[in-house]
Amino acid sequence: MLLNNNIIFEKIIIMFTPYLNILYSFISALLISYIAIPKLIHFAKKLNLLDTAGDRSSHKVSTPFFGGIAIFTGFICSLLFWTDNFENIQFILVSILIVFIVGLIDDLRVITAFKKLIGQILATLILIFLGDLQIDSMHGVLGVHDLPIWASVSFTIFVVIVITNAFNLIDGIDGLAGGIGLISSLSFGAIALIMEQNNIALIAFTLSGALVGFLKFNVFPARIFMGDTGSLVVGMILSVLAINCIKYGLVNDNYSLPNIGPLLAISILAVPLFDSLRVFIARALNGNGTLTASRDHVHHALIDLGAGHRYTSLILYVVSVIVILFTYVLIIFNINVNFSIAILTLFSFLLWLIIFYMIKYKLK
Repeated sequence: MLLNNNIIFEKIIIMFTPYLNILYSFISALLISYIAIPKLIHFAKKLNLLDTAGDRSSHKVSTPFFGGIAIFTGFICSLLFWTDNFENIQFILVSILIVFIVGLIDDLRVITAFKKLIGQILATLILIFLGDLQIDSMHGVLGVHDLPIWASVSFTIFVVIVITNAFNLIDGIDGLAGGIGLISSLSFGAIALIMEQNNIALIAFTLSGALVGFLKFNVFPARIFMGDTGSLVVGMILSVLAINCIKYGLVNDNYSLPNIGPLLAISILAVPLFDSLRVFIARALNGNGTLTASRDHVHHALIDLGAGHRYTSLILYVVSVIVILFTYVLIIFNINVNFSIAILTLFSFLLWLIIFYMIKYKLK
């Protein structure tokens, strides 16, 4: 009897080990990030490595911008320690490392957008050809099924560039990028758990832990920024999670929705994606450079309205959660995925228009 009990206990331990590793990785990433940031703040101030306030800045005082190092360190160290299948994620980590190096160089020296783009493309090619992670089918979404290799590679690169840079662009006020990144990583992590993709869930929740530790020092008034190092790394990790979501959809013993992936990815990343799309369209219609830096994002508009950093971030957190919950409703009612994407797009743009109408009315 005792032997049988020991066997049952061992089976339970084996069954729950992946979930315990996810929890431990979340906690260790949080602690590493939380402990490292005060040291980075001291180091940055001592060497005068600060982001100085300027015309486009939403902050009034010079602030260290090395938070991305703490996020990356917490993420990588925790993942390496707690993963049981390093071979399955090694090339994902290599891709993230490349983007980290590009972001760090940009923070220290400022490099051209073209050079950053080359780094992102190189990282994506490693994902595709060595990590075997690419969007090779749309499962009938918009009438598209299996993609030929050239289209698969091109589309995967496009998705990574769009998501990574969209996330980079929303890093404009205290707490916004970190909070949206936290909501997104938790959402992707929940999907991965439902799919029983423990490696992907580990990546998502480890990022969540690192962001929680960072946010303690980044909410208004921020003592440190994540910088391009952080925003590009977080954007790249979210790109990996989005590609996985699009590739596999939502399939397990109880669900078979392989075509729902694009809808889920769009909804989870709605805030950075739709804000960047709106800015791109507005600049193109006005004849302005689409890649030039300016204060025309939704968070800048809310700041100008007088909402302040804390409430602006909170408003956009709520918008992000509303869009995700709205998508859940679409899935519950089993609405056609193409129609759902159209409804989600319209719904998101209406939210954006309402915000900007309120701002325009208030500023009159």
